[in-house]
Amino acid sequence: MSSVSVREVAERAGVSIGTVSNVLNRPEVVSPEATARVKTAIKELGYVRNDAARLLRAGRSKTIGLIVLDVGNPFFTDVARGSQDEASSRGLTVVLGNSDGGRDLEEAYLHLFEEQRVHGVLITPRDEVDERLNRLRARGTPAVLVDRVSPTGSVSSVAVDDVAGGRLAIEHLVSSGRRDIAFVGGPVSLRQVAERLDGASRAAAQLGASLEVIYTGGLSVIEGRRVGEMIAARPPRERPSALFAANDFTAIGLLQGLAAGSVRVPHEVAVMGYDDIDFASSAVVPLSSIRQPARLMGETAVRLLMDEAADPGSAPKNVIFQPELVGRESTAGTRTDSATSG
Repeated sequence: MSSVSVREVAERAGVSIGTVSNVLNRPEVVSPEATARVKTAIKELGYVRNDAARLLRAGRSKTIGLIVLDVGNPFFTDVARGSQDEASSRGLTVVLGNSDGGRDLEEAYLHLFEEQRVHGVLITPRDEVDERLNRLRARGTPAVLVDRVSPTGSVSSVAVDDVAGGRLAIEHLVSSGRRDIAFVGGPVSLRQVAERLDGASRAAAQLGASLEVIYTGGLSVIEGRRVGEMIAARPPRERPSALFAANDFTAIGLLQGLAAGSVRVPHEVAVMGYDDIDFASSAVVPLSSIRQPARLMGETAVRLLMDEAADPGSAPKNVIFQPELVGRESTAGTRTDSATSG
């Protein structure tokens, strides 16, 4: 499907090309009736404005658009670094957009990147996005999912086996003598949270461990601290012996909340994170975590994007990486006897 031209919009609206241009650039000089006809034609034809004539001549810019959920999360920073490294080696640059988990911002960035005729789009979406990306690709802009798997298989993707990651975390905690464990994270509408919980639940059932689930409103230090304080306020006998957080930010908050309640980690409660961000090893109690190859994911996503750009008719490719357990002090040893008294 080729891009819709200004001339086609003008013909559909029954106005001149100049009128379409004025609606786009100086709407105040166009009558409301003509403006309405042009906007209707734009919507019906799926016209996407291209601000730069140079890009019309060149076809595509030398920019890749990257949309992430939270630019403040070091995991996504590492993904961006990896994508930039690979893009630079190909004479391209990466422009980063932070959706902050919001659908409106995500849509705005998708539209902006298409409008600017980027070479392609990499995106970690907040929810199902295949239909929108397929429309984008049909108009000539390649797209790849990052840290997501396409449920329909219609879009190339790079992700980590989060079910395996959840299983690794529980196996590690059980092997250190913790059998009453709590999973902390949310919302479960996030694919990563749901799959990490799924893996943890399966492992707990197989190993005969109990798994309490404590949902949070987000994956943040603040939410983790709130839950940590709540756990610390419980009588010692009612506390889980280990906490598995859905990401490292939440785990760091758990460490803070437990410390504020004078609960010793790992002697009374062990804490396990996920992502292995840089802060994990330098936390007040070095944090055990499940490592994801974030930079490699960014590099691989760009390679898949370039493959699609070179051969738009090729079948989508899905790359799944395996996570890695990183054990540190926060899960060392076994729970002390004093933790069960009181």
